[in-house]
Amino acid sequence: MQTSSVRLYTLQADNLKTYLAASAFVMGNILLPQLCHLIPEGGMRWLPIYFFTLVGAYKYGWRVGLLTAVLSPMLNSWLTGMPAVQMLPVIECKSLMLALAAGIVAARRKSVSILSIATVVALYQTAGSLFEWAWTGSLAAALQDVRIGLPGIMLQIVGGWAVIRYVIRK
Repeated sequence: MQTSSVRLYTLQADNLKTYLAASAFVMGNILLPQLCHLIPEGGMRWLPIYFFTLVGAYKYGWRVGLLTAVLSPMLNSWLTGMPAVQMLPVIECKSLMLALAAGIVAARRKSVSILSIATVVALYQTAGSLFEWAWTGSLAAALQDVRIGLPGIMLQIVGGWAVIRYVIRK
């Protein structure tokens, strides 16, 4: 398994770069879902609202990830009506789990590999699905991301690794 040494950061809360990076990733999490929603069931299949949360948290640390995770779903819902307000708690929880998992794994590994990104995705999907099951009482709803969203999960793993490894080199 190829591990790439890229420069990973842990930006602090008092650093302007933290807020600039989070703003860029929030914008990505607003634009990418709009593109995916042009395809029928594109949001459910490609899980686009999580992509830049993964990239931001892994590359720049959990603070950037948490800001991106909290703001992206709320702003998307407010601006576009998607996700629906009743789904915000579940999506916020999954986003927060993703940001924390990515920040922790990146800080411990200090490198990026497909295996480390897959670990992050497995952690947030498991924790998020358990929360969704408890929240909705529906195991089918809780497993929807895995059942329908497998292309999105693969995009997060391979695409997230590629963006961190090749696109964001600094």
